[in-house]
Amino acid sequence: MNPDLERLQSYPFEKLAHLKAGCKPPAHLAHIALSIGEPQHPTPSFVSEELMTHMHTLSNYPTTRGIVPLRNAIADWLSQRFNLPRSEIDHERQILPVNGTREALFSFGQAVTDRTMKPIVMMPNPFYQIYEGAALLAGAEPYFLNTTANNNFIPELDAVPANIWQRCQLLYLCSPGNPTGKILPRAFLERVIALADEYDFVIAADECYSEIYPDEKQPPLGMLQLAWEMGRRDFKRIVVFHSLSKRSNVPGLRSGFVAGDKHVMDKFFLYRTYHGCAMPGPTQCASVKAWQDERHVLENRSLYRQKFQATLKILSPVLDVKAPDAAFYLWPRTPVTDTQFARELFQAKNVTVLPGTFLSRSAHGVDPGHHHVRMALVAPVSECIEAAERIRDFIRTG
Repeated sequence: MNPDLERLQSYPFEKLAHLKAGCKPPAHLAHIALSIGEPQHPTPSFVSEELMTHMHTLSNYPTTRGIVPLRNAIADWLSQRFNLPRSEIDHERQILPVNGTREALFSFGQAVTDRTMKPIVMMPNPFYQIYEGAALLAGAEPYFLNTTANNNFIPELDAVPANIWQRCQLLYLCSPGNPTGKILPRAFLERVIALADEYDFVIAADECYSEIYPDEKQPPLGMLQLAWEMGRRDFKRIVVFHSLSKRSNVPGLRSGFVAGDKHVMDKFFLYRTYHGCAMPGPTQCASVKAWQDERHVLENRSLYRQKFQATLKILSPVLDVKAPDAAFYLWPRTPVTDTQFARELFQAKNVTVLPGTFLSRSAHGVDPGHHHVRMALVAPVSECIEAAERIRDFIRTG
């Protein structure tokens, strides 16, 4: 067996199941899950219809690059969303469809890491566990960049020693962030690009929450957008990851894309031809329609705004919690340890939240997940309100 498998920790939801074992919540209260970031809004009907219409394409093997209409639809969306000249986006070499960002973020780490060089893969802390798993199974050492309220949830790049940067081969970023909801500012991202140039590492920008934000006039800045504005027409060392799961409420479709530096993408394409992860034909056709429509995305954001407004009104008087910059998570500070809060809340109110330490690691003398829980406001508005009321009552009576 691959010895690096022994370096993997249990996945957060396995830890959560163990934490809740033996609890018997009140039977009269229906369970409300705020633990997993699985969108519960209705899937657009036109996506489902397009999927069914093209079931006949299952008789053919899909190609790794995907169909041209899909790559064109993605290129069009990138151009419109991030103000990029459409003529400068090469759908042949700069875009690859993927079966959701999870598999792509993981496989990307395998493709770009040279294990013979004692590599370091950097990532925010707390973080999406796929980053760490990708690093470990690539034979790399994870290096955690703590994000806390003290640094406004922005990694302190200048605190990283030069010898660590010299070994860095890959930096995972997530903006808007999971679980903090932080949008990384322009100055920070410019500094990241400068460091990538200086130390020759690749930036993997996980932007899967980019389409869930509160202000229609201020969408989150994308890394390709910033690169273009900086005059980096080749997007050198930058690759972005996008998904339909959150944007279009189709987590089961497993559809996203990777785009950026064509030289990096050439190598990733080579890897994927062996990886055997081509997107099925019906999924590709349905994805074309999803990337071409923005009306359902506007409606999606409206629902999240309603949920944040309602739940924060209920929770703010009793819990140290603030609205995120974007994404659909709350990241409140808990009055007791995060694991105690999560277990006792489930036991008393049948509401599941995710302890922050299940998403973080102790690094540089700090565990930034300690005394935090992640609440995913993915359920319908009424359920989110009821969950918030139960949490409020739990805190007041606890």
